[in-house]
Amino acid sequence: MSAPATASRLAVDLAGLSLQNPLFLASGTAGYGRELDGVLDIDSVGGLVTKAVSVEPRPGAAAPRVAEFPSGMINAVGLANPGVEEVRAEHLPWLASRVRHARILVNVVGSRLEQFAEVVARIDGVPGVHGFELNVSCPNVRAGGTEFGADPDALRELVRRARDATKLPLFVKLSPTLPDIARTAGIALEAGANGLTLVNTMPGLLIDLDKRKPVLGFGSGGVSGGALLPIGLLATSKVYRATKAPIIGVGGITSATDALQYLVAGATAFGIGTAAMRDPRLPGRLLRDVASWCEVRGVTSISSLTGSLEWPA
Repeated sequence: MSAPATASRLAVDLAGLSLQNPLFLASGTAGYGRELDGVLDIDSVGGLVTKAVSVEPRPGAAAPRVAEFPSGMINAVGLANPGVEEVRAEHLPWLASRVRHARILVNVVGSRLEQFAEVVARIDGVPGVHGFELNVSCPNVRAGGTEFGADPDALRELVRRARDATKLPLFVKLSPTLPDIARTAGIALEAGANGLTLVNTMPGLLIDLDKRKPVLGFGSGGVSGGALLPIGLLATSKVYRATKAPIIGVGGITSATDALQYLVAGATAFGIGTAAMRDPRLPGRLLRDVASWCEVRGVTSISSLTGSLEWPA
């Protein structure tokens, strides 16, 4: 299989962003790109979603922050980051200098509704930034800790303000715990989002039996890795069938088979997180395996797989 044929086969359009392939490095696991320098060719993937960015620096949760279990990983990093000013002045320029083809989305967080739009406005126009991912699973401190994504009015206003702050694509990252994720996705899209990222981590707990305490310093954490795959696939299928919106499918991908399932469920692109942390060479192998799968089955454009799932009558 020739390189041009492979490139054409894997190219996709995601909410107006031309991607050389559908693979994203998921938020948090790729840092701001610098952490992968010399380990992974960032410019070989479709895109990278940065680690969280907030208005002010965040120290994050107490250690230990990460623990593994047989089916995946649990983490409570606490959205630690140096704040928007340092990210804009130091991290994003470095990333832009290393990337020519991959698309860069900045993950945005906040504890108050207006902070999301503030981060977007302060990064909008920075060279090399192609869009934003709004992490609305954050707790709204003014609403007693309710997640923004679980409050329709807050979500609507948050996305609307972010939309007013940029013309770049906005992707809203939703939690798998939402009671009606398709309805929530619809609210985000109506407010101005261009697409969705599905899904965020699932709340969970691991216990140190000798100490009778949680393994993580924060207590509970977000579950990622293979255990999240069927949850993410169901959410992706529900949202795609209800909205037909562009989706970045994330959660539990460890192989080409997992990634392809997300596309068939309705995703346009897919993100790898925990698995790439364990094996930084996985993205390259996975893309080759996806291309081979398509070639064997006569799939000339991978975008033709999106939403091709046939549900039982």
